[in-house]
Amino acid sequence: MARSLDGLVLAPVADQAPGQVGTRTRFTYHEREGRVWAEYAGGDVVRGHLVGTRDADRLDFRYVQLKQDGTTSAGHCVSVVTDLPDGRVRLDERWEWESQEGSGTSVVEEAVS
Repeated sequence: MARSLDGLVLAPVADQAPGQVGTRTRFTYHEREGRVWAEYAGGDVVRGHLVGTRDADRLDFRYVQLKQDGTTSAGHCVSVVTDLPDGRVRLDERWEWESQEGSGTSVVEEAVS
């Protein structure tokens, strides 16, 4: 199993569609006893939160966010946690909006300090 996400800051490796998370978005993760949560902001996202569970190297969580245009949106994501060769953490994500149309994949990696 990859190391704990607790206290890690992760960032997308590529921009998504406008109004969604992008390379300027930063996620600050927390993890305790199989529970995960994070706060995120940056780019088109003013504030976002996610909450869910971790089972081995699989995360399953729901997210909600407030965008710069004042709209909110929510969805579901399943991620696989891996350790990169340089020791950083990577999440390979499959997400789907629940408040609007759309789904896709994304990758977030531990930000370089």
